[in-house]
Amino acid sequence: MTVRTIIQLPDPRLREETASVQNIAAPEIQTLIDDMIETMYAAEGVGLAATQIAVSKRIAVIDVSKEHDQPMVLINPAITASEGEELMSEGCLSIPGVYDKAPRALRVTLCAQDRTGKPYEIEADGLLAHAIQHEVDHLNGKLFIDYLSPLKRQMARKKLEKNKRRNP
Repeated sequence: MTVRTIIQLPDPRLREETASVQNIAAPEIQTLIDDMIETMYAAEGVGLAATQIAVSKRIAVIDVSKEHDQPMVLINPAITASEGEELMSEGCLSIPGVYDKAPRALRVTLCAQDRTGKPYEIEADGLLAHAIQHEVDHLNGKLFIDYLSPLKRQMARKKLEKNKRRNP
């Protein structure tokens, strides 16, 4: 397994809509999944989308467990239902040091495939629902700052630029 580089805003690849995965059993897809899990843990994140490592595939990984030992693989995911809404504090590995509140559904239903290609459906709430929405947004070329007002988006970009200058 390899820890891959996480790309950061304003990289235009973060804005690309991803392609569906056809051959899930392909060795390169399985290696990609392993690398994504390793990268997510190394970055101390709870989720990672393939676009964040510059791969335009509909794959995301999530682990909201306390021990960080229960990775979930989402291949070709789609949120089919959502319920409620709340402003939730959010950050992103591709926008380091920037945090703000974004509107998110309280509960979601997700249809996806696991790493073997087996379809599954789950209903999620809490942090898992939040992470699912965040990662599916990535796969659709959307970032959490897109939910912010223009002024807050501008402030977030300035903060990111300042952080990059401090930590090149």
